[in-house]
Amino acid sequence: MTATMTVKTLVVGSGPAGFAAAYYGAPAGDVLMIDAFTLPRDKSCGGMIHPLALDILNDIAPFPTELLLDPAEVYFRYNDWDKQKIVDTDLTFLNVDRAPFDEWLLEQLPGNVQVMDATRYITHEERDGKLQVTADRRGEAIEITCDYLVGADGTRSTVRKALGVPAFDRYVTLQDFCVREGEIAPAFDCFWFEGIPEFAIGYIIPKSERVLVGLIYYPGTKQAHKLQDRALDILRERIPLGESLKREAWVALKHRSIDDICPGKGRVLLAGEAGGYLSPTSGEGISWALDTGRAAGRAIAQDRPETLLGTYVADVEHLRRDIGRRLRAFPVVSSRLGKTMMGYVPQPVINKATYHL
Repeated sequence: MTATMTVKTLVVGSGPAGFAAAYYGAPAGDVLMIDAFTLPRDKSCGGMIHPLALDILNDIAPFPTELLLDPAEVYFRYNDWDKQKIVDTDLTFLNVDRAPFDEWLLEQLPGNVQVMDATRYITHEERDGKLQVTADRRGEAIEITCDYLVGADGTRSTVRKALGVPAFDRYVTLQDFCVREGEIAPAFDCFWFEGIPEFAIGYIIPKSERVLVGLIYYPGTKQAHKLQDRALDILRERIPLGESLKREAWVALKHRSIDDICPGKGRVLLAGEAGGYLSPTSGEGISWALDTGRAAGRAIAQDRPETLLGTYVADVEHLRRDIGRRLRAFPVVSSRLGKTMMGYVPQPVINKATYHL
């Protein structure tokens, strides 16, 4: 038998974008949030809360200090490993682990939002002024009738695919949680070195008794796990990294052009990475996810299908323009020469550029 449900809004994806869409869209009526993973889940993520993300979160609830690791804050800096050239910035992030952060987000949802995990969106169609969504929950078919649909299901978005929007190019991302065997600067170290040309950029973040080391590899990279082992060996020559306790693998979107950004179609909105909303120069995504999810929810809360997409597009236009500016600068910034020159850019310029990552 096929189960049936009727809600005002269906949100696909339970990360920051999906959370914000559900939270701000709840005044329009009941919301169902589904996620293909079993919750709570591990999401490969640096766990850095940008000041812009914190501004959005503090409008919902005070950020809980019990989520913070040691150090509670880390400052962003650029580290040219080969030339031992470090440039500090004034930008600081709150330092968390992603899984408990996501759990806290879901605890803030209002009572008319239902969360259903292990539920996979399959497809949808519009009939008689409603969206008819087909989903699968542990092998059981579910038909969901809704007025609005938000795809907040990340880089591999199935909602985006169902809309016929081209998929992204994708970086391969690997990150290791290593034993911390000594003092590590309280920094979000954005580093690079020439020894492994297959990786675009890396990051080192102290997290209590562990150190998180992540590398972002170009699309098409072969044997990324072997390259990751080699990178850890190089890093251990200068910082006190012990054995790797856990390795996580994921993908991150790589913009080809501004045309990769798609806000949605009709009654279907795309938020966060599903819509292409992510910094192409740093990969920071939580603040972008919250911002676009909030915009989607606010558009839904107006409950006017005829203006839904236009309202959303207007609210996220500043993000589209920002991505456009970054994409124009990206070929220079990401080049070998550009990375080298970053170590010689005056600090006030770096501060301005990195605040809006």
